Amino acid sequence: MTPIPRKRRRVLAVSVTALVVGVLGVVGVTNALAATTGSVVSSANGKCLDVTNGSTTNGNLPQMWACASGPNQTWTYGDDKSLKGLGKCLDVAGGATTDGAAVHMWDCFAGLTSQQWTYTAGRDLVNVKAGKCLDIKDNNLADGAKLQLWTCGGGANQKWTVNGASTPPTTPPVTPPTVPPGTGNPDLGPNVTIFDPSMSQATVQNRLNTVFNQQVRNQFGNARYALLFKPGSYNVDANVGFFTQVAGLGLSPDAVNINGAVHTEADWWPDGSQNATQNFWRAAEGLSVTPNGGLDRWAVSQAAPYRRMHVRGNLALSDGGWSSGGFMADTKIDGQIQSGSQQQWITRNSQMGSWSGSNWNQVFVGAQGAPANSFPTPPYTTVGQTPVVAEKPYLYVDSAGAYQVFVPALRSNSAGTTWANGNPAGRSLPIGTFFIVKPGETAANINAALAAGRNLLVTPGVYNLNQTLAVTRPDTVVLGLGLATFVPQNGITAMTVADVDGVRVAGVLFDAGTTNSSVLMEVGPAGSSANHAANPTVLSDVFFRIGGAIAGKASVSLRINSDNVIGDHAWIWRADHSDNGTHGWTVNPAANGLTVNGDNVTFYGLFVEHYQQYQTIWNGENGRTYFYQNEMPYDPPNQAAYMNGSTQGWAAYKVADSVNNHEAWGLGSYAFFNVNPSVVNARAFEVPVKPGIKFHNMVTVSLGGTGTISHVINNTGAAVNSGHQVTNLVSGP
Repeated sequence: MTPIPRKRRRVLAVSVTALVVGVLGVVGVTNALAATTGSVVSSANGKCLDVTNGSTTNGNLPQMWACASGPNQTWTYGDDKSLKGLGKCLDVAGGATTDGAAVHMWDCFAGLTSQQWTYTAGRDLVNVKAGKCLDIKDNNLADGAKLQLWTCGGGANQKWTVNGASTPPTTPPVTPPTVPPGTGNPDLGPNVTIFDPSMSQATVQNRLNTVFNQQVRNQFGNARYALLFKPGSYNVDANVGFFTQVAGLGLSPDAVNINGAVHTEADWWPDGSQNATQNFWRAAEGLSVTPNGGLDRWAVSQAAPYRRMHVRGNLALSDGGWSSGGFMADTKIDGQIQSGSQQQWITRNSQMGSWSGSNWNQVFVGAQGAPANSFPTPPYTTVGQTPVVAEKPYLYVDSAGAYQVFVPALRSNSAGTTWANGNPAGRSLPIGTFFIVKPGETAANINAALAAGRNLLVTPGVYNLNQTLAVTRPDTVVLGLGLATFVPQNGITAMTVADVDGVRVAGVLFDAGTTNSSVLMEVGPAGSSANHAANPTVLSDVFFRIGGAIAGKASVSLRINSDNVIGDHAWIWRADHSDNGTHGWTVNPAANGLTVNGDNVTFYGLFVEHYQQYQTIWNGENGRTYFYQNEMPYDPPNQAAYMNGSTQGWAAYKVADSVNNHEAWGLGSYAFFNVNPSVVNARAFEVPVKPGIKFHNMVTVSLGGTGTISHVINNTGAAVNSGHQVTNLVSGP
């Protein structure tokens, strides 16, 4: 169906303004308004409520359509709570009050509660008669989607900006981001550099070099940087050091072209061995690279995501010495990926010309051009499609020069990149809907912004928190730049997320404080039970550190109580080394890395290392893990200190005996008991023996023969030790 022609640009500007005004809550303080007129915009897709074909026939079913000016997208919200379009009222068919009841247009009748809608502080349109929300049917985000009544659940398909109507603000308004004079860029704090193609290449290169030279060995320092490229072409070499994010500001990676390199090397390693096993905490995202000589290099280990990249050539994942695992997603490599010495690696939803090399555990999920499943010879675990995932949100500049954060859509049973056929699916949030957190900001102000409905854009820095950051509203986005770091003080939890739909937390590091926290981050309170399958919470590049920079302490790093949460790349690390004595068996204690109590939780790229008891505990049903990398704690002083009752050591991955369904692919666990090589761990994986418990492609390794793991899973699988250093097992238990 074709709607009445409209002038697109003007009404889009109005709807964006309305969105910002609605979120900030700065127009009026009551819901009972004189009649106001404007668009009704969905938070799910930015589309407008539309009278289909401009028809005034009773029973016409309204639809969602791309916003543009015209009478069929002009609505009047009256002080009688009616919502009128083209002289007809938005009405529930038959006055029904059940989920799924159709919403149509009808002649207006004074006092008819099926035609009355309360616009709430949470941006719901609640039908007065039914007490249920106006909902986009089937969460369909395309033009032509219809409307229905549904129980209010907090999803984006139930959130609306009614132009002109206001809702009671929960806190005083927060000032929108400032723009430094003459730049056109928002103020993202002192540690963000935004490059423009009009700059001289020497200026860009000098800044890249300055940051790299400071960060090349700065593994445990407090400096954090984000180096951002506006769309265009650059002839530069970006060498990426510790705590540095290099990213493009295009909607797709091909909007920013780097002719040169975006790379990480291991030249800094003191003995000259090109060892990349400590190349942590850095990121490359959203760039197209044409590498000099046809080969770029990303020689990294944990917490070094490589996302939305397009390499017009080949890519090496090592630098001659050892490298210890990494993560790639939504990326295209035109040529060959050369894994070299990579001990383990996960490639998700990407495309490659070919893959060369293997070691212990290479995993491919939804990756086009990946080698066939062949574990253990070579040790490739290949899963053809990614069951459910949403890519990490990111900052970009639109064609009008406005800054927005793109929130990619949820995908099911997918393979390849989101941008292969053009712009990715998802929604854009104007930067005005974000509270920009800059160095020196207080936890109180951050919480006030969250309570007011703001999203968070956390600029590079280390933030000491004296109160827990509470994410309580559905669809909140918390996006960190430059590995922004939260450090809880006085034993508090750094962040909690309510049991709501659609929260996105991405690009942040939680670093334990010196007073023990019972948990660093908790998703959903204990007992959470809401179903979030249609709009799950997603944690992307969310990292945890216990010790290393400071003598941190936390009993549990991440606890997930909500259902349907997706983890997309997590390194959960109790430090095994430091440069200032902030690690050791009693110096940085931590019992468990990850505890999952929610059902239907899925992880891609889960790295958990060196915790002193069970490193991962899975209590929820229907858990799924695609790639798991683990090292046992290096530092038990003796066997007595490392006992689980009468059992030697603690499993790296424990599925509770009560669980009936759990499945995992591509798992590795390694022992290196360098403080006392006589220490033994009984098993790497401990699970109930039930038909619904299935583990695929497991490996255990005694690193250098220093330490023993007696079995792979339960009591199955040969021991690894000084005489037999690697054991592979195709399935278990």
